[in-house]
Amino acid sequence: MLEAQESHTLGRLQNRWSKLHLVVLDELGYIPFTKTGAQLLFQFVSLAYERSSLIVTTNLDFERWPEVFGDAELTTALLDRLTHRAIILPMNGESYRFRDSLRMKQQQG
Repeated sequence: MLEAQESHTLGRLQNRWSKLHLVVLDELGYIPFTKTGAQLLFQFVSLAYERSSLIVTTNLDFERWPEVFGDAELTTALLDRLTHRAIILPMNGESYRFRDSLRMKQQQG
């Protein structure tokens, strides 16, 4: 989205994305957003809100999202849109990657 904005093609990108039925935002919050990046994501979610299905995966509790987006008000508005009519599936537990790594080590040793 940042590249599209810089090349003045953000409108075209948003038009293409508006036709999607499902968007997956994987590992949201793994890397903090710039101010502009956070604003663009908010804009995208606002456009997709109630038009597309969104799946968001993250390891962060909602309380930590302002750290990622750098703006408490924007984060509150983003969460408002993401959680309205949402099904939230908290999955706390051991990482499947960690469990798989242990299994592989046991098989090798």
